[in-house]
Amino acid sequence: MMNRLDSPLENLPSVAPDLLIEKRAGIWQISDVSARLASVCNATPERLKGRGLDQVFAQSIPSLSPLAEEAANSGQDLVDIKVRLFPDAPALLADIRYSGLAADYSVQRVQISLRPESVASQLDNGFAGLIGRSPAMREVFRKIELYANVDAAVVITGETGSGKELVAKALHEQGRRSQGPFAAINCSAISEQLLESELFGHEKGAFTGAIRSHRGHFEQADGGTLFLDEIGDMPLHIQSKLLRVLEDGRIQPVGSEKVRRVDVRIVAATNVSLEKAVSDGRFRADLYHRLAVLRIHIPPLRERPEDIPLLAEHFLNYFNQHYQKQIERLTPEAMSILTAYLWPGNIRELRNLMERLVIETQAPAIGGRALAEWVRERQTFQPGGLQLVARPANALVPLGQSPAGPPVIDIELVGDSAPDKIDRESLVEAYRRANGNIAAAARLLGIHRATFYRHLQRLGLDRQDLNN
Repeated sequence: MMNRLDSPLENLPSVAPDLLIEKRAGIWQISDVSARLASVCNATPERLKGRGLDQVFAQSIPSLSPLAEEAANSGQDLVDIKVRLFPDAPALLADIRYSGLAADYSVQRVQISLRPESVASQLDNGFAGLIGRSPAMREVFRKIELYANVDAAVVITGETGSGKELVAKALHEQGRRSQGPFAAINCSAISEQLLESELFGHEKGAFTGAIRSHRGHFEQADGGTLFLDEIGDMPLHIQSKLLRVLEDGRIQPVGSEKVRRVDVRIVAATNVSLEKAVSDGRFRADLYHRLAVLRIHIPPLRERPEDIPLLAEHFLNYFNQHYQKQIERLTPEAMSILTAYLWPGNIRELRNLMERLVIETQAPAIGGRALAEWVRERQTFQPGGLQLVARPANALVPLGQSPAGPPVIDIELVGDSAPDKIDRESLVEAYRRANGNIAAAARLLGIHRATFYRHLQRLGLDRQDLNN
């Protein structure tokens, strides 16, 4: 009965539940199933009702039972969880919703809705190897498409770790120079004495230690693209030589009397204001005007939190493959921590954290507990950034009447933007708009459910007060 899926399930409903399951005697059982999903299993709904969830979908990746357990314990929906009901089946997106307890409080109920992951939604998450669907990143993608096939110089601005070199590579790979070489040099990472040689090359014997001739980055990038990272730190006398190359396309290696012609497109990047550098006399105004023909600004990660889950999943998949691990996902608690953090190190910092988590995690999912040590380190490194609050899930039973479960990690911002400013009126209004659902009311306020309870305690309120 448990054959592989032979179709991508385009006709699966996107809203109505495909599975209704109940937990009886510690086992999740199927209480109802859609006809379409039953047909995938070569069975009728009647034949599947009453059977164990793990028996019918024993090959599901990830297993459905832990997901149902997580939704039941947290009281929160799990949305867009990628699952494969069978190992060689197309990936589906699962929405898992806790429906509550039966009247006698002995049976937990969960709904599972499945839908295919469309090609369009996958493409909507990035462009040219760059990941993001925020409006700010869509603007970056738009400019890459506009600028890729022209030879005018481009200046990419953005904070350290935001991905400026990736944008430069995308400009190269999407344009007519894609078959040519791509060379990159960090102008702040090389001493002033060596930078000129690295850019323009040198002849044998041009200076002490020049035991052979050397082709500089301009020659290496001939016919392609040269990426000059941190160009704002380039010494003034090298700036003048760079200006001459931009004007006539000719270079003169150190120690040589010959001038060589090169065909190179310049893409430069900086994390400092070139305009301020010009006004301070640290950057030539004529070079600035020659370089800054086209501009692309990469927004910091803190300004596009909707991209954090996409990036985290990308790095999870990458490091799973790199370290031969099989970690399936991050839990909602873990993801809430990632999206709450301001990421001063941007994408590079997120990448490093995900590598650490993949190495350290032995479980099928990365939970909030896995991030506790990292959060403490961030607090020490950047006081006032994040506050980690850990408590048992049933510690607030008098208010929430939630079932006992594993420990819950709650994370919140502290400082001027702290949600401690939430007042009674805000809590009551959110509670009423959510029709008395605490988890939904918390989401309306942009806080965790446990944080909602903590505000009730801070203000001396209980659920009865919310209903009055």
